[in-house]
Amino acid sequence: MVPDKLPAKYIRRWVILTLLLLGFIALGFDVHATGVEDEPAAAPYFHVQDDSGVDRFPMKETRVTATLNGVIASVRVQQRYRNEGTVPINAQYIFPGSTRAAVNGMVMKIGNRRITAQIKEKEEARKIFETAKSAGQTASLLAQKRPNVFSMDVANIAVGADVEVELQYTELLTPTGGIYQFVYPGVVGPRYGGDADRTTEEVKWVSNPYLQEGEKSPATFDIHVEMASPIALNDLKSESHRIFTRWQDEKSVKVGLDEPRDAAGNRDFILSYRLQGDAIVSGLTRFRVGRESFFLLQAEPPRRVTAAEIPPRDYVFIIDVSGSMSGFPLDTTRSLIAKLLASLKPEDRFNILFFAGGSSVLAPQSLPVTAANVALAEDMLRRVSGGGGTELLPALKTALAMPAAEGISRSLVLITDGYVSAEDTAFRLVDDNLSNSNLYVFGIGSTVNRFLIEGLAKVGRAESFVVTGEADARLESERFRQYISAPVLTDISITGKNMEVYDLEPRTQPDLLADRPVLVLGKYRKAKWNAAIEMTGVSGAGKQLWTFELDGMPKDRSLPILWARKRLERLYVFPNAATESRDEIRALGLRYSLLTSATSFVGVDEQLPTGDGPATDVKQPLPLPAGVSNAAVAQLKPAPEPEFPGLVAWCLLLLGLHFMCSFRRSRAGG
Repeated sequence: MVPDKLPAKYIRRWVILTLLLLGFIALGFDVHATGVEDEPAAAPYFHVQDDSGVDRFPMKETRVTATLNGVIASVRVQQRYRNEGTVPINAQYIFPGSTRAAVNGMVMKIGNRRITAQIKEKEEARKIFETAKSAGQTASLLAQKRPNVFSMDVANIAVGADVEVELQYTELLTPTGGIYQFVYPGVVGPRYGGDADRTTEEVKWVSNPYLQEGEKSPATFDIHVEMASPIALNDLKSESHRIFTRWQDEKSVKVGLDEPRDAAGNRDFILSYRLQGDAIVSGLTRFRVGRESFFLLQAEPPRRVTAAEIPPRDYVFIIDVSGSMSGFPLDTTRSLIAKLLASLKPEDRFNILFFAGGSSVLAPQSLPVTAANVALAEDMLRRVSGGGGTELLPALKTALAMPAAEGISRSLVLITDGYVSAEDTAFRLVDDNLSNSNLYVFGIGSTVNRFLIEGLAKVGRAESFVVTGEADARLESERFRQYISAPVLTDISITGKNMEVYDLEPRTQPDLLADRPVLVLGKYRKAKWNAAIEMTGVSGAGKQLWTFELDGMPKDRSLPILWARKRLERLYVFPNAATESRDEIRALGLRYSLLTSATSFVGVDEQLPTGDGPATDVKQPLPLPAGVSNAAVAQLKPAPEPEFPGLVAWCLLLLGLHFMCSFRRSRAGG
């Protein structure tokens, strides 16, 4: 309590000293709350130059060599590290990869020594690497952060030393709209990983340095591609880089960069082409390793599809009419369905299922295309309005249970914004019950649930399309309509003649479309004399048969890896996979020497350490992707909540200020 008899100047000094003391107490608590004990938010940051003698750019060069046979890409990536600083370093480099890449080998070269990396369980590989790192040995660790993001760690790069890490991967290319693309991703863009409380070890890789916008990386990039296709190559081009081409013939070409190597690595390298003839082109490739025999069957649609080649079609439209679909999404749906119905032929069939909190169907089974049935559907579309919840699972069960006739191309078309939370259950339901049907997913809305929409399309062995606004609704709807309206072959089946086929990926085959081939990976066994693989299907001309005798078929050693990677793609769709699925991912990685979410490559140089002293950790700065501004690297660091004693101190400080103001007013008034 302040004494009443003291002079005013002493009272003011007493109050000021008290307030200063309280302020320092509060500040001390805040410093404690934001101290180094707390982890910062995982976020990118700009590289800052220093004069410490540490080489901050040890990864000097990336060289890529790719061989394409049309649908299979075999890729070798060489990363050269050199320490041009004055102290030893441990380098980490974050780089992107294709979501379909099957990384199946790594070699580390130090001078004349070659160290072949071993595939290990992820945690075991990390322990081996950290032990070697602590011992001063040169070691390398390749780990998967995401299916399309990898990290390379190289420990104890001595001063002046060169270390080259070479990794190999294989990829099965699939076209979009009839166009194949070989893509080598250039750089991982800046990503934000959330606050410290939600940041796990698997997310901390996003805390990586970046160069300023427009600043070139000292690391160079070069790529060479050799293509030798069994089918003539058409429309070969790159929209990402300037390239040169040296054609051998219509099926063979060499491609290289025709631009500076110091500015070519800040964007994806994209090479596109077509593989189409005048009729359905099919072929078989095989390979045997150990006790397993693998095959890849490929069927390409003709360049032009006539109406006579299209088999009868059956469309089941599954339409979301929940409250979030009212307005623009439902209006777009009505327009899309009307155009699709208008394009159907008399021999086609269709049905419509509406769902929100409940569901209703146009008819118990698909109806023939008649004027009366189309009018009934259009009237039902006009009368329906958005409202209620989104019960997707019962609607999917109803649609999947509808009877399907043989010899008819049956397509389920789901139209939704995807505002449901049971994604895993929906994926499982479709994966287990789709059979030979196709499931296309058309997302409509300003912010659709892309995880659900893209995931359902993957397990549905089809494609997803998304419309986010009225500006692109007409164009995207027309592209979707054209895509699904031209099946060339349906009821596709793969069987063995004088042999057994098994473990097919995908398990059942989608239709061959005018813009989509059929690519099947599988295994065979018990092959006898004259053994063959047969593919049957139904076209507009009736049942078709292709026979591929094993003798004389070309061989490709990448097939076991591609088969395992294709199996992994299906397992990766289910993020909350059961224990048996996670165990299968680990087993596939170890058996086929594959980089996965559960396995990593590790290589250790057994040569004794050089004795140059402890190494400094270095994260290789990345260039900003072309077209990305500095704003993408703005770090967001949420302020921590003050602890309770700090709150008490601040409250006392505020009360003291209030007391001083009241005292001064009372003195002035007195």
